[in-house]
Amino acid sequence: MSATADHAEERTNPATRLGFQAGEVVQEIGYDDDADQELREAIESITGQNLVDEDYDDVADAVVLWFREDDGDLTDALVDATTMIDEGAPVWLMTPKTGRDGYVEPSDIGEAAQTAGLAQTKSINAGKDWSGTRLVTPKAARSTKR
Repeated sequence: MSATADHAEERTNPATRLGFQAGEVVQEIGYDDDADQELREAIESITGQNLVDEDYDDVADAVVLWFREDDGDLTDALVDATTMIDEGAPVWLMTPKTGRDGYVEPSDIGEAAQTAGLAQTKSINAGKDWSGTRLVTPKAARSTKR
């Protein structure tokens, strides 16, 4: 594929901007009818694998967490999302955009992420109705130096 084709793919496939790679296992948590089907299909297209659900019992390479304001405690959801991924693997938190049902305030995301031991690294437009926030375990927390 040419560099120009790569850039076109990046613009047309929203999952490319999320950094997913072929062969990765992506666990999806919080799926409901309102989840962005185009993004879900794009992730499966890039990874070449179906998304796995909450019942997946092996280590995933990344998590996509769909979360709406009335889904409960965001900190708990983020802690749960990190239990089946390696340290440093991303959790993509998908929340409804401003003005949409279930919108989550950015300050709430920041506070929950920090409490869950995660750091925000990137935010993207993840679809017509969804924003994506990339969260990872901070390098200092991953360090095993004594």
